[in-house]
Amino acid sequence: MKILITGANSFLGRNFIRHSRFNQIDEVSLIENKPEDVNFSRFDVVIHLAALVHQSKKTPEFLYFRINRDLCLKVAENAKKSGVRQFIFLSSVKVYGDQDYNSGIITEESPCHPTDSYGKSKFEAETGLRLLETDKFIVSIIRTPLVYGDGVKANMLNLIKLVEKFPILPFRDIENKRSMTFVKNLVGFIDRIIELKSSGTFIAIDQTSLSTTELVMHISSYLNKKVILIRLPIFLLKIAKLIFPSIFMRLFGSLVFDNQKTLEKLSFKPQFSAEEGLRDMVEAYRINKKIKKSN
Repeated sequence: MKILITGANSFLGRNFIRHSRFNQIDEVSLIENKPEDVNFSRFDVVIHLAALVHQSKKTPEFLYFRINRDLCLKVAENAKKSGVRQFIFLSSVKVYGDQDYNSGIITEESPCHPTDSYGKSKFEAETGLRLLETDKFIVSIIRTPLVYGDGVKANMLNLIKLVEKFPILPFRDIENKRSMTFVKNLVGFIDRIIELKSSGTFIAIDQTSLSTTELVMHISSYLNKKVILIRLPIFLLKIAKLIFPSIFMRLFGSLVFDNQKTLEKLSFKPQFSAEEGLRDMVEAYRINKKIKKSN
């Protein structure tokens, strides 16, 4: 099984190459190469990772659609013409839009109402890919929430640094729940989808959801860092929600997914618990930090 990853040196791509049960894996940069210049005929499976993720508010809206939708569909069209048998698209739970936090659980069949350019462009790519699917060109769409693990960046990396730096944090007794995905579990989902040549839309998540309080306590434990958690006064929480609504929702809101249909269709169970994933991530962070210091 020969696999091509589009989007070189990505967080997921590096982990897939390291941990996948398949070993004939190549990468291609779509910054340095146009889709029509890539020789897709050598590959059985294409895993499309190239994407424009959340950038600053100054990022023009059209760029999200040019990269996340148009480039994706161009790659898929060329892969299909070249005889690739399966196209795997890494989408996002942002296609569901701004959900009413704490209101319920989202499944593979929940309606999609994306509200930002990132979510809209990903959803339109999904729609276009389904139109390309045939018996000889299998399309597999994987939606994930926050993915964490060795080499993680953005919000999760910021949280690790926050726990490492500050001995007192305002995250006591937060009763939210959030689904996340350990990157090695995501690799397992992808491997299984390739193995079964399974088409459709899947949600890849860990088996358990964690509160922000639980997440912070796990990270502090694996950092061997003593952290005291305190409660913020209600009036400060209300102010934070008004001034920083997106950050507030990530830290205090719930966002839970049910992927039972995915697990049943794939006859699959993620290998690692959330606790094991967090331990692995923090240990990798500590090792990488030591390497940087020694250099």
